[in-house]
Amino acid sequence: MAADGLATGELRENEAFAPVLALAGEERARLGLSTGGEPDPVPSPAEREADRAILRRGLDWCARHGITSIHNMDGNLYQLELLSEIEAEGGLLCRARIPFHFKNFMALDMLEKASLMAERYRSDWLSSGMVKVFYDGVLESWTAVMVEPYADRPDWRGEPLFSPEDFAAVAVEADRRGLQIAVHAIGDGAVRAVLDGYEQAQRVNGRRDSRHRVEHIEVTTAADIPRFARLGVIASMQPTHPPGSAGLPLQPTVSRIGTSRWPFAYPVRTLKEAGARIVFASDWPVAPIDPILGIQAAMLRKPWADGCPDQKLSLDEALAAYTTGGAYAEFNEHRKGVLKPGFFADFVVLSGELDAVSAENLTEIRPTLTVCGGRITFEG
Repeated sequence: MAADGLATGELRENEAFAPVLALAGEERARLGLSTGGEPDPVPSPAEREADRAILRRGLDWCARHGITSIHNMDGNLYQLELLSEIEAEGGLLCRARIPFHFKNFMALDMLEKASLMAERYRSDWLSSGMVKVFYDGVLESWTAVMVEPYADRPDWRGEPLFSPEDFAAVAVEADRRGLQIAVHAIGDGAVRAVLDGYEQAQRVNGRRDSRHRVEHIEVTTAADIPRFARLGVIASMQPTHPPGSAGLPLQPTVSRIGTSRWPFAYPVRTLKEAGARIVFASDWPVAPIDPILGIQAAMLRKPWADGCPDQKLSLDEALAAYTTGGAYAEFNEHRKGVLKPGFFADFVVLSGELDAVSAENLTEIRPTLTVCGGRITFEG
C-alpha cells in the first residue's frame, strides 16, 4: 500500500492470495480449492467448529437468496465431513454436491479418492461423484489459454495448467470410474483441449450418459460450438460474467479478447441454439450469488458492437438454466428442478411475480421464504 492508502499492485490467482487467507485463519475450509488435499495437522475440535461456522454462514447466505441446491466447487473430503456434521445437527440448509479437486501435480491414482468420496457420500442431501479440474486461469490476468494470441499481448497465448495429453489421461480415467468431470476452461484454447479430452474418453471408454461439464466458456471458436451437443457436454456459464453485465466494465477485457473473437465470447445463446445444455451458476464469491441478479443479467445482455450475435435469454430460458438445468447437471431431473407431485419440496416464495416487472426492475423482487426438503430455511 502506498502512503495515499491506495494499492501499488495486486495479487493475481490463488497462489498469490492464499497466504493472506491463511493469515486470516480461513485456509482449512477452502483447501479443496487451493490444494485438493486435507488439513495437516488434523484440526482440533475448536478449529473444526470454526470451519463449520464458516460453512454455516455460506449455507445461510445461499438460503437467503432462495437457493436450495449448490454445487460447491472447492472439493475435498474435509468439506464433505464438515457438511455431514452440520447435517447431523439439522443445519444443512441446502442440498450440496462436492467434487474431488484434481490438481496438476497429482498422479492418476489419486482419483481413487474421488471414487471413495462418491461411494461414501451419495444421499439426497450430500453427495460427491464429481471431479473438478482447472485447465487455465482468467482473461483479466492473461492466464486464460487462447488458440491465438491475446489481442493486447500478441506474443502470449497463456500457459495451461495441464498439457492436452495429461488432461486427456485424467478425463479417460475419471470417466472410466463413472465419475462426472467439471473443468474450469475460460479461453478458447482451454475449451478446445477439454472437449478433446472428453472426446478421447468416449473413444476409449465408450459413450455413456456422462454429463461432463465445461465451466465458464468465456471464449470459444465456431468449430468447437457444435461439439458440446455432439459430445453431450454441459455448458455451465455465469450470466453476470460478461463485461458490460451486472455493472462490470467493458475494459480491459473486451480489448484483451479482440474484436475478431467477440462473436464467440460468453456465447450462451449461440451454444443453446447449437443444442448445448446450458446451466447457470453464480461462481460465488467471484460474482454475486443472487440468482435473480443472474437472470436479470441474462435478459439485459447487450452486444458489444453492431454485427455481434445477440446472446441474451428470455426470462423462461434463464429460469430454466437455474432450475431444470441445474437438476439435469446432477442427474436429478426426475425429482427436482420443477414444482411437481412426487418431487422434492424445494422452492422459494418471492415478493412478486418475475414476469410482472421489467427486466430492469427484476432485482426489486426478493425471496421472502425458502423451503428445502419441506423445511423452512429462510424467512424474511
